Amino acid sequence: MKKIKIGIFLGVVAGIIDVIPMIIQNLTWDANISALTMWMVVGFLIATIDLKINPILKGVLTAFLVLLPTAILIGWEEPASLIPIAITTTILGGLLGFSIKKILDKK
Repeated sequence: MKKIKIGIFLGVVAGIIDVIPMIIQNLTWDANISALTMWMVVGFLIATIDLKINPILKGVLTAFLVLLPTAILIGWEEPASLIPIAITTTILGGLLGFSIKKILDKK
């Protein structure tokens, strides 16, 4: 249960970091809430799945797998907007995987 709480908490932190520029850009609240919940789910999954790979790669892979259905919808309308989304997903996913592993190893 502890690793679930850590994963969700760090997912919320990643979600807040992701949503701040979205709020500045005046994106809709449904997009903001979607991004925040995506990172909560990613944090939960990173903390609970048992992939025997580098934690940074695990975070990036998990984040992209969760993002994929939404990325198809976004890319269909605005393909260029996928570039900053991919960059953010790579950075936050890697940081989330690293952070979760680091904290869980200490406990």
